Amino acid sequence: MASKNRKSNSRLVKEFLGDPDRKSLLRIMYELIVLFFKYREIPVHYFSRYIFKKETRNFKDFVPNKVAGKISVLINDHKSKEVIDNKLFFNFFYGQFNIPLPNILIYNHKVMFVVDQEAVEVNNTDDFIVLMDEVFTKNSLLESLIIKKTYASSSGKKIFKLERDQVRTAPEIMKDIYNEVIQSGFLFQETIKQHPELNKINPSCLNTIRIDTFINPDGKIDIGSAYLRMSICDSHIDNISSGGCQVGIDLKTGRLHKYGYAPITSFGVELLTQHPITKTIFENFSIPYFPQVMELVVKTAHLMPGLRFIGWDVAIGESGPVLIEGNSDYDLSGNDLSDNGYMANETFKKVLQEIGYL
Repeated sequence: MASKNRKSNSRLVKEFLGDPDRKSLLRIMYELIVLFFKYREIPVHYFSRYIFKKETRNFKDFVPNKVAGKISVLINDHKSKEVIDNKLFFNFFYGQFNIPLPNILIYNHKVMFVVDQEAVEVNNTDDFIVLMDEVFTKNSLLESLIIKKTYASSSGKKIFKLERDQVRTAPEIMKDIYNEVIQSGFLFQETIKQHPELNKINPSCLNTIRIDTFINPDGKIDIGSAYLRMSICDSHIDNISSGGCQVGIDLKTGRLHKYGYAPITSFGVELLTQHPITKTIFENFSIPYFPQVMELVVKTAHLMPGLRFIGWDVAIGESGPVLIEGNSDYDLSGNDLSDNGYMANETFKKVLQEIGYL
């Protein structure tokens, strides 16, 4: 299945008007007006959260942009954010505590590449090909590398997957990657071998769990919500904004909820009950090692108490969870969809109380 292109506004309006599961236009107008006067902003979240669907009656429980934008600034210590925002520092810091992390084989700053604890200057594509060939030769079991920016690789931007055979057979790909990575700093990580159960949902990418933690004023850590992210095309990226899909996870059972949500601008008003390619049914699909996922993020959150409200990205490897990264300032739309209105979530209510919203 090919990646879906962004739909035109006229196409979206047509789908919206023809949606048998939407509320009446009168009801929608009423709810939009109520939200406008409640938050004193245009409720742009109304459509991206599918609040217009008939079954969504608690329309006031979804997080508006005005509220979401305040949280990180008021809750998280700005001076501690560097540990989370810089993926290289993230790996160095959490790696000392035996947290399972992706293995970094190379990192660079522009043309200077650090490999095997030595800095090497790589000035052209040919030298880059030689370097990559050496890495794959030394690591005979390595099938591919994930290459991502040290900073600002959110939303799936600037993330490459380099296969072993591409090093020698795809010079144009190597040229494109080289020209991109020397513009800033990148990490070259071993590709995590995903648990076979998650391959049943989607084998084209690493399907990661977004799970958030909140450190209470007394130091106790609560888990707010969790959802699974996946590609619904042939992409190696699972981000929702890159054409992916998300499905909420029941924190008590570790099983998926009924509906999957893809960006309305690309997939339209349809709610998914199964993966479009593999046809795997979402409802009650059991996430392997989910109790260990919760234990991992609680342990990790304890290690940096200044970062009190964090969204963690966790993969499920063949033998257990692997921490991919943390996010100190992240989009709460996924939490909204996972919990059908995050402002009704008991953990998130504590966050809202602390920032003086409740």
